[in-house]
Amino acid sequence: MNAAEAQEVKNLLLQNDDRYRHLAEQHVQLDHRLHELTDKHYLSTSEQLEEVTLKKRKLALKDRMEGIAREYAHAHSRVS
Repeated sequence: MNAAEAQEVKNLLLQNDDRYRHLAEQHVQLDHRLHELTDKHYLSTSEQLEEVTLKKRKLALKDRMEGIAREYAHAHSRVS
């Protein structure tokens, strides 16, 4: 699957799959919070820990989203 096909699958899932859409929304929320933290000149110890935790959670969400997209593409490539 090329980049354009992958993006098409993601767009379809955002429109039609509540589970995928929910994960994407969570991913965006984490991204916003990470930007808030990176905009600061200094992070406290708790903010540093939060930043690391948010990055891990964001990556885990992305991995789940990619898995859903792969499953969708695989299932629909056999049908076509």
